[in-house]
Amino acid sequence: MATINIMALRHSAFYTPLLMTIKGGYLEKRGLSPNYSIATADNPIEKNLLSGAIHLAQSAPAVSFAALEAGNTVDIVHFAAINKRDGFYLTAREPNDSFQWSDLEGQEVLVDHLFQPHATLRYAMYLNGADFDKIKIIDAGNVAEMDQAFRSGQGAYVHQQGPAPQQLEKDGYGKIVASIGEAFDPIAFSSLCATREWLKSDMADSFMEAYQQAMHDTLEMPANKIANIIQPLLSNIDSDVLVTTIDDYKKLNTWQADIQINKNSYDNLLKVFLHSGYISKAHPMKDCIAGLES
Repeated sequence: MATINIMALRHSAFYTPLLMTIKGGYLEKRGLSPNYSIATADNPIEKNLLSGAIHLAQSAPAVSFAALEAGNTVDIVHFAAINKRDGFYLTAREPNDSFQWSDLEGQEVLVDHLFQPHATLRYAMYLNGADFDKIKIIDAGNVAEMDQAFRSGQGAYVHQQGPAPQQLEKDGYGKIVASIGEAFDPIAFSSLCATREWLKSDMADSFMEAYQQAMHDTLEMPANKIANIIQPLLSNIDSDVLVTTIDDYKKLNTWQADIQINKNSYDNLLKVFLHSGYISKAHPMKDCIAGLES
């Protein structure tokens, strides 16, 4: 059985279809044994893909924008969608059943500073008549440090990806008041990427068959059954919180049967990044998005 090396930019229940592919036996049925790892600043996805140390990675089309802005050719392309909605939430320290986006103005907010969630939060506020520049942004560090800072009493709101907000709610530290994903249309948010050369391989074909089936089952299976399959990869998350998070993402229509990255979702991504100022022009889809090649 051949080993297929898969790396993730971020690791959470938001990427359930990929976690299902890895833990649900789909790859083994096609002669592939998955090896899963998490990228770090010292061991990034790009280096591993270009060296051949990994075959594919969980990433985002927007990752390619920095190179495209510099006028460089992108050797790594995004070939399948994972999430077609933003998966971040805003959690308030004090419950607010009548939350308005303008309530954030003047408040201390722990904001995830990774380029994409940062850009989409700004865009969501803009669409809802609120001024991102009027919030008191706190950069508390990485995902774990942000969570700990909020639990320690810092900030009136925190901006996180599931299942962290659901866990905060269960532990009594706050209440989810908004979903960024509900604020605008489907977007090319999270993806699978690889080199163009690997996409021509038989392994790529086998992986896509497995991934398509895993996505189908993610949509069809109840959240508790999915949670039982992927729990070993998320052992630090309470089982009931994991079920709630998966169910929340299902209701949001985060995962969709069509795993292609379509033009509409890519155009929506461009709107977000042009608004944020992270890109200076609308980069052609063909420069960073590709389907499997025969």
